[in-house]
Amino acid sequence: MSRNPLWDNKFMIVFDITTNILLRDLLFVAIATAFLAIAGRAWQGAKAYELPKPLPQWFTLWFTSVQILGVFPPLLALVWWGIGQHYSGVLVVFLSYFIILALQIISERLTLRRFRSVTWVMVPYLYVPYRLWQLYEGLGFIEPGSNLVWVRAILMLELVVWSVNYGLDLAQLPRLYRWESGKKPDSINDD
Repeated sequence: MSRNPLWDNKFMIVFDITTNILLRDLLFVAIATAFLAIAGRAWQGAKAYELPKPLPQWFTLWFTSVQILGVFPPLLALVWWGIGQHYSGVLVVFLSYFIILALQIISERLTLRRFRSVTWVMVPYLYVPYRLWQLYEGLGFIEPGSNLVWVRAILMLELVVWSVNYGLDLAQLPRLYRWESGKKPDSINDD
């Protein structure tokens, strides 16, 4: 029985892409973890961090929306097209996505609940831009003319979801750091 050279070539391409993504993800995790460890050490004398309470009413809607939209559409793509339809590019893109998402959640839980460190606030500012890059790069793996239009739509939806989430994260910095927001500063021209 002879081997099919096209199969061998396709396998090697998928293997190379998978290896590159895995190595890139490992490098990112190593850098992010090292940064959080160094920052945590630098801020170890700070007061133990706790989330500001009460949380705004819209927070539950935002958090629930990000959980639903950030998990279920990518999970659908992973299971239906990646596993069910055997599209290796889809499998690689969304496995990488879920691994990094899981590591972000672990980092957030450790820094907030275990270490109660102010570095908790830094975690999404490291992970979300990387996730945006993962999703954008994933669009390059899925050819526009292919029968994976829905996978491309899910990737674009995720880009929007995580971009909006990042913007809301940035908008919450004053609240998370408990910066005063009462009185406006006096004008320079006032005597």
